[in-house]
Amino acid sequence: MVSVKTVIIDGESIHVFKSAIYLFESSTGITLELDLIVSEVTVKKYKKMENLIMEIELEDGRIINSIMHVKVFSGGLPQLNLFCELDDIYEYEDFNKVNENDAWFPNIEEGITLEEIRKVEMPIEEVSLKLKLPIDQVEWLKSQKKGALNEMFREWIENYRNVNKS
Repeated sequence: MVSVKTVIIDGESIHVFKSAIYLFESSTGITLELDLIVSEVTVKKYKKMENLIMEIELEDGRIINSIMHVKVFSGGLPQLNLFCELDDIYEYEDFNKVNENDAWFPNIEEGITLEEIRKVEMPIEEVSLKLKLPIDQVEWLKSQKKGALNEMFREWIENYRNVNKS
């Protein structure tokens, strides 16, 4: 079985938690497919792109350079599906083959959790709150710098969550 060692997208190395590389055979032809479990940050960065310049290093030392199309699967763990058409499969004879009629498909989500992924790269989201507060608290909040408020709320939420775990 062929396995992936490193992945570089558009010149940038990405952290891959799990992966599967294989040939997909359909009535329209054969594609090289690369399924990757990555961070939510990585999915957000590449999900709107149509094509990516890929450099895939395999465990056996081979390097695949290709322009690949992107699909993002929703639900489950954050993952990218990258694929490209193949004319000559000679170089890929040792790759697993999946047929469109097969019931078997690589399951790369097994054995990893979203919590483990977020320990490596936690996404940061912007949030807006609507609160009703006394005017003196509103004035104080408005006088604070955004970075200080972000840190204050992060700490407060963490402390609140830790106290209320039991």
